[in-house]
Amino acid sequence: MSKSGAVWGIDIGKCALKAIRCRVSSEPRKLVVEAFDYIEYPQLLSQPDADPVELVRTALTGFLSRNDISRDDVAVSVPGQLGLAKFIKLPPIETKKISDIVTYEARQQIPFPLDEVIWEFQRMPGGIEESGFVIDAEVGLFAMKRDQVYRALAPLTRQKIEVSILQLSPLALANMILYEQLPETSTLDPDNPLQSVVLVTMGVDSTDLVVTNGLRIWQRSMPIGGSHFTKALVSGKKLTFAKAEHLKRNAVRAEDPKEVFRMLKPVFNEFVTELQRSLNFFTGTDRTAKIGKVFLLGNAAKLRGLSDFVAKQLQMDVHRLDVFRGLEGSELASPAFKENRLAFGTAYGLALQAAGESFLKTNLLPPEIRIDRIIRGKKPWAVLAIAALLVGVVISFAGNVRAWKSFSSDNYIQAFSKSDAAGKKSQNAVKAVETEKTERENAIKQRDRLVSVVERRFLAIDLERAIAASLPNESGKAPLAPGDKRSLSDQIADRTELHIQKVDCEFFPDLSVWFTAIKDKWEEEQVLEEEAEGEESDSEKETPVAEEADNAKEKAESDIKAKETGPTGEGFVIEMVGYHFHNEDRHKPLEGAQFVRSTLIRNLSSKNDAVKVLISAGPKKGDEISMADLGISHPLIVRSSTIRDILLGGNASGGSGMGGPPGMGGPPGGRGRRPPGNPRAGAAPGTVPPDLESGNPDRPDELTLKRYEFTVQFCWKPTILGKPTPEVDENDPASLARGN
Repeated sequence: MSKSGAVWGIDIGKCALKAIRCRVSSEPRKLVVEAFDYIEYPQLLSQPDADPVELVRTALTGFLSRNDISRDDVAVSVPGQLGLAKFIKLPPIETKKISDIVTYEARQQIPFPLDEVIWEFQRMPGGIEESGFVIDAEVGLFAMKRDQVYRALAPLTRQKIEVSILQLSPLALANMILYEQLPETSTLDPDNPLQSVVLVTMGVDSTDLVVTNGLRIWQRSMPIGGSHFTKALVSGKKLTFAKAEHLKRNAVRAEDPKEVFRMLKPVFNEFVTELQRSLNFFTGTDRTAKIGKVFLLGNAAKLRGLSDFVAKQLQMDVHRLDVFRGLEGSELASPAFKENRLAFGTAYGLALQAAGESFLKTNLLPPEIRIDRIIRGKKPWAVLAIAALLVGVVISFAGNVRAWKSFSSDNYIQAFSKSDAAGKKSQNAVKAVETEKTERENAIKQRDRLVSVVERRFLAIDLERAIAASLPNESGKAPLAPGDKRSLSDQIADRTELHIQKVDCEFFPDLSVWFTAIKDKWEEEQVLEEEAEGEESDSEKETPVAEEADNAKEKAESDIKAKETGPTGEGFVIEMVGYHFHNEDRHKPLEGAQFVRSTLIRNLSSKNDAVKVLISAGPKKGDEISMADLGISHPLIVRSSTIRDILLGGNASGGSGMGGPPGMGGPPGGRGRRPPGNPRAGAAPGTVPPDLESGNPDRPDELTLKRYEFTVQFCWKPTILGKPTPEVDENDPASLARGN
């Protein structure tokens, strides 16, 4: 904050220099205007014969001669065309990693190396933040080339004006319209957004368009401004630029006002067309946005009939923003301010940011300038602190020397020696106690680690038994007789078997990370499992009702989304890769993925108490427990293939030549055809069940089967079943260690 408590917002435009001095009012959402200045250049900066550097220097000299800004903070704007403003929607991400992903986005969005630009970002309102994660978050990314920043600061640096804030003009205007026309962003409801307010600020060569509802900001610079109206008069009336500018400002007092407005009408139409195109683009990018009021700003907006023409063409409520509700003070009644109040929008927004009352707080002032000023501001205090410290050291040293000289007796020396010896002995005793304590704690930890190994050594066996118990079992069926009339492919396809190629696992410190990644897939699988159970029930009753099935599906989806929160804490994710041939048309609907759901997934489900697992060791050795008690839950099919025909070699080989799916994280593999050359080459023994392997010359040497490949994952949180919770004695460190 400035030393005086007041701030200046300075807008160096192409037509004039506008500045306003404010301080925060005692009333909420109010600024008190203490001074203002409006200095119009003799020529527009964009005219061919104009000297922009000299014109701006002269204006700044006149401004400084009338105003003392040495103790105030100064905020300055630069045209929006010189910078970059992007609003980026972020994916779900941890809050602490927002800066990293924005840096990545900056490298993608900014078409220059980052060391050549000054850039900052700010998180916008809205989004959901829960458990350290942010969903639907949006950030604003603003940047400007470093050489253009220093070029914009050069006129002020030459006049020894210290700038505290450098901001893009459209963002200063966004701060102003948010402060003037919308409530505080913290009070807005993202689920019920307000109508968007449109601010159209007409400059000399361009028009800044800002659209916002307080939650989102959209801005664009249109390549049409007040000088286009002047040029139309120059061309139509054959006047000089200065005379045409005077005629434009006094069109109603011209000899033939209708003729003047007839010449200006094509520019009116072009302006409205460009504005309509911009608003259509905005509503196209944000389908939920609704446009409310449209405000015109800038001295060019004073052109007679412009607001009515725009309102008629757009069929919207259009007004000039000629009253600033957030400003107060006697200076507002000044005739000079009233005459040019439409030109102070950008300066008003800059003063808001300098006073700390704005929503957008990004600052494109180079960091090295800010650091230099902080160091320079701290120098007097640092020198004073060093001087005080030096005086204190000298006084302390003199006192110590004087005290030391007074110690003339040997008694002091002996007392100091005994004191030092006692202190060392005490320190050694404390260190010995700490060493013993550390060794004891390490021994307790080592003991508990060894004991836990004994208790957990059979957990893998229990998991293997659980997987075996969850697979459909054909072992009890007798082999088919050689005279069976069915083909070998029908015999294989009719087997209710799942062929597991690989089982893998991965440890997760927090299973919610895994579940978050597959939650959508989990909800879909739950609905499909409900459908599978419903189809089985309908096939038994033979009375399917389509409407009831749809209602049941919708209810199942809503129930699953409402109550499922997923696993938490540490544990393992088990992955099983396999395939089956139970895919003939006569097996419908239990084919492909539905067959896996009705067997493996249903048996692994924590809701199924019918499948039991025999415990190998521990307090519950010999007991049969359910999958849920074993810590198994949330099984689902994470990857699956289409059902496709594969060609198998006959006799004992029966292989497909297909590569199995890779491990966790890889897509299903397999070529679906044998390698060229020997028809038996590349066959994988064991693909055909042993009791169906052909030794009969009546069976064909080759057969075609329908194969479906799948990858199933489920989480497993292993525990020592039946192990009692140790009692904790707060006075016994060993007991505390065991309890923890």
